[in-house]
Amino acid sequence: MESRIEFSIERSWSRETSRPSLHQTQHQFSRMMSDDKPDAFRNVSRKPGLQIWTINNMQMAPVPAQGFGNFFEGDCYIVLYNRGSGQSIDIHYWIGKTSSQDEQGSAAIYVTQLDEFLGGSPVQHREVQGCESPRFRSYFKNGLIYKKGGVASGFHHVDTNVYNVLRLLHVKGRKHVTATEVEVSWNSFNNGDIFLLDVGKAIVQWNGPQSNRREKLKAVLLAQDIRDRERGGRAQIGVVEGGDERDSPELMNVMTTVLGQKPAQLKPATADDQPNLAQNNSVRLYHVFENSGNLVVQEVATQPLTQDLLRSGDCYILDQKGSSVMVWKGKHASQEERREALNRAVGYIKAKNYPPSTSVEVMSEGGESAMFKHLFKSWREKGQTQGLGATYSVGKIAKVEQVKFNVMELHARPDLAAQQRMVDDASGDIKVWRIENLELAEVDPSTYGQFYGGDCYLVLYSYQRSHQLQHILYMWQGRHATTDEITACAYQAVNIDNKYNGAPVQVRVVMGKEPRHFLAIFKGKLLIFEGGTGRPGAVNPNPAARLFQVRGTSEMNTKATEVPSRASSLNTNDVFLLKTDHKCYLWYGKGCNGDERVMGRAISDVLSRQDKQVVMEGQEPAEFWVALGGKAPYASDKRLQTEEPRHSPRLFECSNQTGQFRMTEVDDFDQSDLDEEDVMLLDTWEEIFLWVGKLANQAETKEAWNSAQEYLRFHPAGRDPDTPIIFIKQGYEPLTFTGWFNAWDPHKWSGGNSYEELKKKLNDAESLAQITVDYLSDVDFENLLGTTRLDFHRLPKWRQNDLKKKAGLF
Repeated sequence: MESRIEFSIERSWSRETSRPSLHQTQHQFSRMMSDDKPDAFRNVSRKPGLQIWTINNMQMAPVPAQGFGNFFEGDCYIVLYNRGSGQSIDIHYWIGKTSSQDEQGSAAIYVTQLDEFLGGSPVQHREVQGCESPRFRSYFKNGLIYKKGGVASGFHHVDTNVYNVLRLLHVKGRKHVTATEVEVSWNSFNNGDIFLLDVGKAIVQWNGPQSNRREKLKAVLLAQDIRDRERGGRAQIGVVEGGDERDSPELMNVMTTVLGQKPAQLKPATADDQPNLAQNNSVRLYHVFENSGNLVVQEVATQPLTQDLLRSGDCYILDQKGSSVMVWKGKHASQEERREALNRAVGYIKAKNYPPSTSVEVMSEGGESAMFKHLFKSWREKGQTQGLGATYSVGKIAKVEQVKFNVMELHARPDLAAQQRMVDDASGDIKVWRIENLELAEVDPSTYGQFYGGDCYLVLYSYQRSHQLQHILYMWQGRHATTDEITACAYQAVNIDNKYNGAPVQVRVVMGKEPRHFLAIFKGKLLIFEGGTGRPGAVNPNPAARLFQVRGTSEMNTKATEVPSRASSLNTNDVFLLKTDHKCYLWYGKGCNGDERVMGRAISDVLSRQDKQVVMEGQEPAEFWVALGGKAPYASDKRLQTEEPRHSPRLFECSNQTGQFRMTEVDDFDQSDLDEEDVMLLDTWEEIFLWVGKLANQAETKEAWNSAQEYLRFHPAGRDPDTPIIFIKQGYEPLTFTGWFNAWDPHKWSGGNSYEELKKKLNDAESLAQITVDYLSDVDFENLLGTTRLDFHRLPKWRQNDLKKKAGLF
């Protein structure tokens, strides 16, 4: 295993920028920035929003807002995004594929200086054309346009309302769209992609016969963005379906006028680049330091990583096996080390022979990105306050102030519902089935809340939301249930789901990992037996003593779980129930509080009708220890108050199309990123949501459960594979899901935004007529309409339409 890499700082920089003039450039920049830093950044605003500059003659030249999303391949850019409200600032430098080494070096120096100008807190990113990060792409929801040439060659980003345009854009991508300027010729076309022929006053979209509906919709949105941003809304858009060109004679007239007659055969479809590398569970942390002028990179640890490995006086490189490289700058690291961080990351990539397009992030202590934190087993923010509600899991308890749930507040504030993992106040209706002989058997309501480790159960919870009946279907899997029973549980869940027309939200619950809402619906009476079965007439093992650990402070969060009946199972922080043939003991550890004792007594009545003998820790009678097989050491340290680590939610598009589970991350996501043809995974750390669009691929939908389990199993932070997985269908989203999205619109998919609807609006008769008029020669125009083009445009709109109707244009 390689544990130490050494390479020269000077050598690594010169390889990145190999031309001799770069050293002069670096000196010139250093002098300029030290003498005139305020002037260099005079146009930098600290207000929330997006700012973009291109590097022109070693100066940062601002790009107008109308030009955002347009990138010249011969240039380098600096992109700054400020989320405001004290949130992180991101600085990206973008490298065009034909940009010069000098420009690349200049951009890198500017980014480092800009980071210092903004106090050293921003996260720095290196972006390479065609391999941009999800965060970078999130700023340009309608896609990126790659343009030939560069600003230094006399090109302009956007000339608003200029119509003497002729270009062909090759559009690729389902989730992250890019449009590249290509030769204006049929030779550029292929059968799998989409092309936009932009002639100024008209934009004709040609859809390859093998392109899919999602790609077509994304291309339409890009065409509309070009129309609105670059032409002030004064351009017509038409759509041609490849293979059915005869259905669009007016539009094909425009295309053939520009391109000539369409050849009989076009090039075959080309495979899209993989949207993302498979989730990489190989993570290594390196300490970066100088030694006699050389940069030394020494391995510290492999995954799963812990936060205490990062020392404030040092800098570190975190390497995801080449899929991304991140640099962490300790707040007490030297100024030189902090300033060289980006350069070192590039040098490291070269030393490891990683692709030049490898993603790079540089961040300071306290300003870590969500992606960085997700690679650690746990992460605590400095001064982190405890959240609302409490989380309970084996071996850990979060003693947090409890919140009284107000169902109206949850409905009014979906964000609160999401943070609490509570769709309501748990006052709805419950129905429980057990799997018996692979079939459903109703459970006696008097035993609701009693779960046996040898069984599988289905729990249907129904509640009202906005005067509509909603359903959650929990699939509880006992630790000792057979594989056939677990399979039958999933199969029967599908049957119940079908009975309710696909409305229930489905939640996989592994024994011992019950989510908060599941605890709440049993009102403090949830009792989990390690083995056995609840089937009527079954003979269960009846040991001389059974021990249960009680955790919870209210009816909303309490459960009792059977643990081995021996003294070492005790814990000074909890309440325990010890049931023998003759007596039931209620044991109170010194670290438990009054609320926990009340809930312990309440659930003890479910376990046994016998009188309870209260036993305080340290005052146990001899028969108590005899029942546990003798006295023995147990966890007796007062547990510190802890809370679950807070991680920002992350959204991924899921795909198994290549036979390997792949994810494309969607950064800074909102509801519009949930596509009807997609299967999406939302990771909120404590729970995993699988959202399935109504038009999603059946095979991917079927594989969704496996995909989520794969995601957990191979997560580099060593995630719990039994984390609850919640399966949601489009249109039936609970508050615990919608609360993670800003401004959720329940009517978003009710009409008006589909590809077919947009195409119908664009290809209406009047729009097609306008395209025809715009593209006629002056002579043909006058012969057809009986007036010159100049006189025609002086006429009122109603008169223009009247002339077009008489000419048979619509």
